Amino acid sequence: MTTPAKTSSDATSPSAELTHFDAAGQAHMVDVSAKNETHRVARAEGEIRMLPATLALIRSGSAKKGDVLGVARIAAIQGAKRTSDLIPLCHPLPITRVAVEFEIIESHAAVRCTAQVETLGRTGVEMEALTAVQVGLLTIYDMCKAADRGMVIDGVRVLEKRGGKSGEWVAPFRA
Repeated sequence: MTTPAKTSSDATSPSAELTHFDAAGQAHMVDVSAKNETHRVARAEGEIRMLPATLALIRSGSAKKGDVLGVARIAAIQGAKRTSDLIPLCHPLPITRVAVEFEIIESHAAVRCTAQVETLGRTGVEMEALTAVQVGLLTIYDMCKAADRGMVIDGVRVLEKRGGKSGEWVAPFRA
């Protein structure tokens, strides 16, 4: 019998101890040396909304800077790999897989980015998945800003994580 996945309603209260601070309140990198190495997976998503004409440029491949989604995919992968350089207390991890997908959403002129990151390690890859999504979406902004400076990045969140002592966590459905 498998145990059900945890959801955000299972999260600890805001008053729970924060792991990135020592007893004196000083920031520190968490010691993960006592943790077991397990297969860890995290998936995150986010969207960038834009003018319909900007979305048409992306879809057609006729943006002045080239293949927007192709470049954004490579940027997202690089973002996942460089997370510990960007987030001060993140551990550098031996990432074993990064998969990035883009979905064009005609109904509200947006592109959704989903990233899945995997490792065999002692700590999770949620930050790497979130960074991949953000860097991918920022790259879309950068490549299309000449056509549309009003683009909005929104809804960036972890969708699920697996592995480690805390097991599986799945975000509640959001319409």
